[in-house]
Amino acid sequence: MTEATTRWIEKLHFKGVASSGHPIVVDGDKAAGNSPMELVLIALCGCTGYDVVSILQKKREPFTSLEVRAEAERAAEPPSVYTEIKLIYRVGGEVSRKAVEDAVRLSKEKYCSVSAMLAKTAKITAEIEYADA
Repeated sequence: MTEATTRWIEKLHFKGVASSGHPIVVDGDKAAGNSPMELVLIALCGCTGYDVVSILQKKREPFTSLEVRAEAERAAEPPSVYTEIKLIYRVGGEVSRKAVEDAVRLSKEKYCSVSAMLAKTAKITAEIEYADA
């Protein structure tokens, strides 16, 4: 089981910690930390990035860098969930384009649990850029 706790600090600032024990600041004002919805996007980028790196390493692809960026739109009315998310993967190195495309597809369709949850409310698309192209 995974657990998480937040403790109010002041204003809309909270200190959060989950089972791993690493603290973060969550801030509804965005003055002292990321907002909860920003953290959702960071989690998505981290989750799919982990998958892509893992898959490329298993395929012994010689990539040298990976950056995953998310651009998202939210619903106009509360609870203002994400409705569209575009993931941009920027890959460096002499890596096979097919290998990267396969890794991105596998992350979305099979491995990334954050993507699977967000896909219930948001259309998630992907774009791949090559840093050394």
